[in-house]
Amino acid sequence: MKDTSILLIYTGGTIGMVKDEETGSLKPFNLDKIINYIPELSHLNYNLEKVSFDPLVDSSDMSPKQWIELAEIIEKNYDDYDGFVILHGTDTMSYTASALSFILENLNKPVILTGSQLPLGVVRTDGRDNFITALEIASAKENGVPIVPEVCLYFENRLYRGNRTYKYNAENFNAFRSVNYPLLAESGIYIRYKRKNIHKPDNKKLIVHKKLSSQIGIMKIFPGMQPSFVEAMLNAKGIKALVLETFGSGNTFTNKWFIELLEKAINNGLMIFNVTQCIGGSVEMGKYETSRKLKKIGLVGAVDMTTSAAVTKLMVIMGEESDSDTIKAKFTESWAGEITE
Repeated sequence: MKDTSILLIYTGGTIGMVKDEETGSLKPFNLDKIINYIPELSHLNYNLEKVSFDPLVDSSDMSPKQWIELAEIIEKNYDDYDGFVILHGTDTMSYTASALSFILENLNKPVILTGSQLPLGVVRTDGRDNFITALEIASAKENGVPIVPEVCLYFENRLYRGNRTYKYNAENFNAFRSVNYPLLAESGIYIRYKRKNIHKPDNKKLIVHKKLSSQIGIMKIFPGMQPSFVEAMLNAKGIKALVLETFGSGNTFTNKWFIELLEKAINNGLMIFNVTQCIGGSVEMGKYETSRKLKKIGLVGAVDMTTSAAVTKLMVIMGEESDSDTIKAKFTESWAGEITE
């Protein structure tokens, strides 16, 4: 008897493409026929149920609306399934994984996002192994308890904490990295779980945050930035928070005009959060003179959060909070392991 059930959620993306026999172009396949492309699924020792977005969404078109839709599907089916696997395009997979890690508070079941660089309908596809292993991880238990009860991203033999990832390569099968946090598992002949790196279930009731704010901007600094451009970004209509991607451990150039523009924007109510451009490392406000000035005028350091984690976390916080001090305080707390404590 199969006593484990997994819900597969297909959003769209490269993994779900097959070649049209008439035109030769790639098109989304019917999820009900997935066993035609992965016959190994017929040998699973658990129940696999499927649901698809309608219409399917290219990952480049993912938005908070789709994140809420995903969260609602999980919420609706939370008590009926042991784990969830989300098939998703790679371009914004880290954003979706990050968003879900904050939206699904007190998550105690696996939510595994995966996809592929080549469609399932292609002979050399990486999607088959990614898909099968993601299902196995989502169903894995120890003494009746899920081994990985958090939002994860699985790709090319590696399981990552979702809100720690970024897309590293557009061509290689090994498309993702997590520099600031170690792997949760590696797969080969066996799946070897790094249990000390995995969130422990707390058995609290699932809370789903469904109000997200998009009143957020991102500005990446670079040498030679013009004051007119910076001023336009800081005064963009409808933006209440800005993620500032800075150099190194949170540094910017020290031009008087730049610091003054930031300070003026903050005094006018704009919240500015300091995220490093580096793929690894952390923002350390005050370590250098440049970041000391930023701290003094009111910038908030994101520690070692990725840009996608910082943005989606702000979306969730600002969807429910309006007081700037409360937003800043919640931002600096680790919610789902997105910050190294």
